Amino acid sequence: MIRSTATGVELDVRVIPRSGKPGVDGERDGRLLVRLSAPPVEGAANEALVELLSRLLACPRRAVRIVSGQKNRSKRVAVDGISVATATQLLRRTP
Repeated sequence: MIRSTATGVELDVRVIPRSGKPGVDGERDGRLLVRLSAPPVEGAANEALVELLSRLLACPRRAVRIVSGQKNRSKRVAVDGISVATATQLLRRTP
C-alpha cells in the first residue's frame, strides 16, 4: 500500500468519487481507500485527490503526482520528500 522510493513514497489508492464526505476511509484490497466529493469528469477527481493528499501529508501540491491510473479508480500516487513512517502516521490520524 505504501512503498518507499528514491524520492519519497508511492501509495496504492482506490478512489470513490462523488462521496458525501471526502477523506481517507481505511483500506480495500491492499489499497488506501480515498473518498472524494468531486466527480470523475475532466480530471476533477484527480485534482481533488492530489489536493487532499497534499493537505493530509502536509506537503506542497507539486510533490504529489499520479503515476498511473489517471482514468481508473485504482491509482498509484507518488509523493516526494516524505518517508513511509511519516506517511503512515499522517494517514492514520485522518478521521
